[in-house]
Amino acid sequence: MNHSHPFRRLGALALIAVAAVSLTTACSDDKEPAPAGNAAAAAAGGPQPKTIDGAKAAAQTVFDRFSGGDFAGAWDMYTDAGKQAITKADYVKLNTACSRKGLAITLSSARMEGADRAVVIAKQLVAAQSYTMVYEKDSWKLEPAKEGLALYAKGADKAIAAQKKAGTCANA
Repeated sequence: MNHSHPFRRLGALALIAVAAVSLTTACSDDKEPAPAGNAAAAAAGGPQPKTIDGAKAAAQTVFDRFSGGDFAGAWDMYTDAGKQAITKADYVKLNTACSRKGLAITLSSARMEGADRAVVIAKQLVAAQSYTMVYEKDSWKLEPAKEGLALYAKGADKAIAAQKKAGTCANA
């Protein structure tokens, strides 16, 4: 009988929780490449397409940056409200200390919610979570979740301590 199986499951769930909290505490403001249908606008530095494909492309870029450890680049793609909640330096410090990088995050579905919002579903390992993308200043931005904003309000050092205490800091 293998008694470590429940611990592996618990470890996987903890990893998923850390990734989800970290990503929601992650990402917004970079011009991303437009889908092939709008290559001319992208080449000219024009606005991203205000379509579900544009939102999905921007969301995947955020997730790629985050899972690749480019936390500063992920922060650049946050909404203005997200950027006001935490400085880039604190965001990088928090995620460098507590996020597990290298685990791919992929989109599984997306839908428009009005003209300026899209909800995307992203998967990491076996967990799925929804994220909101907002069209702001001619590009799609990631809107941080309320839990992420609450964590950011603590500042990087207290947020790291809180994640360590909760057992959700991947590098503790």
